[in-house]
Amino acid sequence: MLGPTFHRARRSLSNCPAVAAAFPPTHFQRPAAEQAEELLSCELQKCARASDLRNGGAIHARLLKGSVPFSLFLKNHVLNAYLKCGGLESGLQLFEEMPERNVVSWSALVAGFVQQGRPEGAVSLFRRMNREGTARPNEFTLVSTLHACSLLGESGLARQVYAHVVRLGFECNVYLINAFSTALIRNGRLLEAVEVFDKCPLRDIVSWNAIMAGYLELSYAEVPWFWGRMIREGEVKPDHYTFSSVLTALAALSDIDMGLQVHAQLVKYGHGSEICVGNSLVGMYLKNLRLDEGFRAFEEMCSMDVLSWTQMAAGCLLCGEPVKALEVFAEMRKAGIMPNEFTLSTALNACANIASLEEGVKIHGVRIKLGNDVDICAANALIDMYMKCGCVDAARGVFQSMKERSVVSWTTMIIGCAQNGQAREALKFFDEMIEEGAQPNDITFVCVLYACSQGGFVDEGWKYFSSMSQLHGISPGEDHYACMVNLLGRNGQIKQAEGLILSMPFQPGVLIWQTLLGAALVHGDMETAKRASDHALQLDRKDPSTYVLLSNMFAGLRNWDGVGMMREIMGTSDVRKLPGSSWISQEKSGSLALADG
Repeated sequence: MLGPTFHRARRSLSNCPAVAAAFPPTHFQRPAAEQAEELLSCELQKCARASDLRNGGAIHARLLKGSVPFSLFLKNHVLNAYLKCGGLESGLQLFEEMPERNVVSWSALVAGFVQQGRPEGAVSLFRRMNREGTARPNEFTLVSTLHACSLLGESGLARQVYAHVVRLGFECNVYLINAFSTALIRNGRLLEAVEVFDKCPLRDIVSWNAIMAGYLELSYAEVPWFWGRMIREGEVKPDHYTFSSVLTALAALSDIDMGLQVHAQLVKYGHGSEICVGNSLVGMYLKNLRLDEGFRAFEEMCSMDVLSWTQMAAGCLLCGEPVKALEVFAEMRKAGIMPNEFTLSTALNACANIASLEEGVKIHGVRIKLGNDVDICAANALIDMYMKCGCVDAARGVFQSMKERSVVSWTTMIIGCAQNGQAREALKFFDEMIEEGAQPNDITFVCVLYACSQGGFVDEGWKYFSSMSQLHGISPGEDHYACMVNLLGRNGQIKQAEGLILSMPFQPGVLIWQTLLGAALVHGDMETAKRASDHALQLDRKDPSTYVLLSNMFAGLRNWDGVGMMREIMGTSDVRKLPGSSWISQEKSGSLALADG
């Protein structure tokens, strides 16, 4: 039975002059029939290219009337038009009604299943084709089937299809070898794909790019070696995809030296105008904290998309330049580029870093204008920004308006409340989180224990600390122990804090001993302070925090000789205390500046 697409197309026939011209009322002699067949095949190809399902169906409707012989040649063209226009069901129905099918018919439908995201249907059809045996698979059938295997994640199935490739004598076909390599890589079989690549007598740029993509995904540390091999062998010239892949890997490896060499090759081969290459090049410089070079590469790009701008803003943030990140965001808005959730998150993180409520509120307005186009990521960044600006109520309003909340949402509310002097409220959020069935992670517990420390809630702290392993299957790490030591130390329980450290199932780090040292100094327990400082210095003699704590201890005891000794040790050991810094607003220029102290 013919579907609705067919009947709608039939009613629209009068609107297609080219189709009407191919169907005159007179009976066709053979030459005229051949001429009509050629004309109709051309029209069907146009329908396929333009995704014109309506006219494709109209031609099918007239062909069924029989004024032109509905040959296998034309049936295959109609089938192809349906499939290229997204009419998979109509195409499948036509295929099933065909009394005769050739390899073109089978290949078109296999490819159609793959293009419509139904790889299981493609594989099933390929098996049926082999069972029926009316047509032998060709290169196009096999390529589409191998693509289906890639999507299904079944390397064993890909090997079975490749066995057909070998049996049919297509093992030297580079397109089939590339498809097989891609199927292996997508199934995590990189070494097997490399073996196939090495044995291939003829390789093109797609062959090299497929292996490059495999290394990038599964073993990116090998990308520089493979890039070197490609350049040395000189079999093919790298294209934009090659450069994008290798620069992405070098960014992950923070290999600036190789990155500079690849940049030089990029200039030589002239693929810098491609937006994906430009983004990868900028990303390589930013990941290596080379902000000036990143800006230069960014400004040299011929065109920029939202990813380009977002990456540049995020790079500024990574390099410790939140004000520049906001400037990039402002320039992006002037350029008329619509920000996405990642852009908004980056801009909000920049506002949070400098506690700029005014800028944060502006970006909140942009988020509201975008409506449902932003996700939970931007909402979490918005909560964090308001919390770091001290606006707890505004953060709570955003949190309560969220339809969905992730563990990050809850954790951000917990730490935000704790840092804004609302430790009890922070614990209420955690309890509510558990009641709603959200699963906390190790970072959540660091924030909860920090809240207990800020509020001085010793009993609650022990309860939450014990529940980590007992109820949630999370083994406490160094940060959790540091929070507990801080909690106990703040409440004068120095001996209990030291006992907890000695009972740790792993070697305590310098942070743990520094925390105990600070607590012992506050409560005047000099013996414990001496033991803690000895442990801390034994672990790291370059960490300035230990020396600063000891210097403060001597100063508290008015032992100025001791203070001088600490400063002298820091000088001779090349230990430097990092200066503090603050962001200040310059009213005349309306800009922000970093003040060191």
